[in-house]
Amino acid sequence: MKLKVLAAGRMKAGPERTLADDYLARSQALGRGIGFSITLTEFAESKAPTAAGRMADELKSFTGLLTDRFFTVVLDERGKTMGSEAFAGLLRHHLDQSTGEMGFLIGGPDGHAPSTRATAGLVLSFGPMTWPHRLVRVMLLEQIYRACTIMMKHPYHRV
Repeated sequence: MKLKVLAAGRMKAGPERTLADDYLARSQALGRGIGFSITLTEFAESKAPTAAGRMADELKSFTGLLTDRFFTVVLDERGKTMGSEAFAGLLRHHLDQSTGEMGFLIGGPDGHAPSTRATAGLVLSFGPMTWPHRLVRVMLLEQIYRACTIMMKHPYHRV
């Protein structure tokens, strides 16, 4: 199954980029043994003059990067929270159900359009606080790596 992290905005070099790249490489290496292909795709933030226009442009970019056999997880502070083991269970469930790909959508500074949240398979939150998009990428990639370790019974995850 393909796990695609799709993010509006491009990360610059720096500690967050280094950490994101590290967790991406770790999850790619471990994920292959489970049956995951994990990628991160960034695209430029929209330059539309209104928030609604920017969100609509970003939605077009997201959907252009997904196939017809996908499950969408939208990262948004209004979403559902879940623990690491439940997140691993979500990935395992979709792997077992032969979901073609899961797209994890990280919006731009304006967030996601209401229609994006409404049509998502899951709206996921890392808590009610607002997080910088750079950190959300790092946290998501770390949780994907952690989910892989949970499924492989690797000692990284401790309760």
